[in-house]
Amino acid sequence: MAKQTSEDEQIGFHKGALATLAKEREEMIKILQIVEQLMQMHIKGLKDLGVDLEKAAKEAKKAGSKKKIEDILK
Repeated sequence: MAKQTSEDEQIGFHKGALATLAKEREEMIKILQIVEQLMQMHIKGLKDLGVDLEKAAKEAKKAGSKKKIEDILK
C-alpha cells in the first residue's frame, strides 16, 4: 500500500507542476504579445519619421551581412 501512496503522490506532484507551468506559459504569451505590440508601435513611429527598417534589413541581407535587427538599429 505504501508504494501506491507514493505513486499517487508522484502523480499529484506531476499534475500540479503541469498545471502551474501551463499558467506560467499563458502569462509568458501575454508578455510576448505586449512586447510585440510595443515593437510594432516603435516600427510604425520610425516609419512615420522616414526610417524604413525593412529596407535596411533587405539591404544588409543583399550585402551578405548577417546582422541582427539589434545591430541594424544601432
